[in-house]
Amino acid sequence: MIIQPKFRGFICTTAHPTGCAKQVQEQIDYVKSQKPIQGPKKALVIGASTGYGLASRIALTFGAGADTIGVFFEKPGSEKRTATAGWYNTAAFEKAATEAGYVAKSINGDAFSNEIKQETIDLIKKEFGKVDIVVYSLAAPRRVHPDTGEVFSSVLKPIGQAYTNKTVDFHTGKVSEVTLEPATEEEIRHTVAVMGGEDWKMWIDALEEAGVLADGVITLAYSYIGPKITHPVYREGTVGRAKDHLEATAHELDAQLKKLNGRAFVSVNKAVVTQSSSAIPVVPLYISLLFKVMKEKGLHEGCIEQMYRLFADRLYSGSSVEVDEAGRIRVDDLEMREDVQEEVLALWNQVDSESLKSISDLEGYRTDFFQLFGFETDGVDYEADVNPDVKIPSLNA
Repeated sequence: MIIQPKFRGFICTTAHPTGCAKQVQEQIDYVKSQKPIQGPKKALVIGASTGYGLASRIALTFGAGADTIGVFFEKPGSEKRTATAGWYNTAAFEKAATEAGYVAKSINGDAFSNEIKQETIDLIKKEFGKVDIVVYSLAAPRRVHPDTGEVFSSVLKPIGQAYTNKTVDFHTGKVSEVTLEPATEEEIRHTVAVMGGEDWKMWIDALEEAGVLADGVITLAYSYIGPKITHPVYREGTVGRAKDHLEATAHELDAQLKKLNGRAFVSVNKAVVTQSSSAIPVVPLYISLLFKVMKEKGLHEGCIEQMYRLFADRLYSGSSVEVDEAGRIRVDDLEMREDVQEEVLALWNQVDSESLKSISDLEGYRTDFFQLFGFETDGVDYEADVNPDVKIPSLNA
């Protein structure tokens, strides 16, 4: 099959196995080029197939030498249909990790469910005995509560009042105004249920009860704060309310894990191009301006650079973990530098459809978006016939 990108809204409905594999290899090569991380040896990554979760798994294996179990929900391919990008990413990661002598096992299913939690516990007992780190990096639009069966759907909306600001269609480069109506209390409740900390705590409770958390275990979840430009739709909106709940859960888990000499943290990461961020009005325009400024200053980082820095310089540096006044690890420090934000705000005030190309890095944003699905990757022949039916080794064992 010759695979080309096909779109439905902000989602690419195809993925390229060769491109995804090359993206994964580039992340592996980056980590191997850095100093080794004096970190954990047995890792569980929940939400392990794309973005920060995938980068965490790569950094832990090829930086710290960790064996890993990855949990995710992805669709396999067939002779006539491509798999999801996360499926191809995982197949490439597992192959590379196994060839390098590491254990890499995967579980594909609904991570919110009790069944997948139990399957994961059984696999930890069989393969590792216990895990030293649990990374929670789930990004999902909906969740079925495992005990009540209630279905929750998240929304990206402001709270309290409507919000109007600039946005961009990154496919066309058209800058326009968008108005978002405020969320209802029910929508807020649903978003917190999907994206907050309840499921993270359920995972840790289940793992602790099963006795598979090692002494000194660390658990970690990811968050974002961002600039004031995006606060009404993000940090002060429904997603922000969920992140507040996630961060409160970190404090709860930190206290809970003391009996194991363990710790729980939220790491606040920088803005990067993801499927989720692409769907948030205002955010793609902000990111395209941010990329322009950070690249010019030599400060730009993608997921893998962020995760390497998080594990090497913050969590496993050999000294105490540096946190902000709210107890969060901040690897968004370069994004939030005063000089960076001042320049981004100045560009924001002047950006329109005419000036966009010259004052933003929309092309960089667009390339990053396509690369999420294995497209626009250097060194890949996109006219070549490829087999979309790629196997993940541990799922076919």
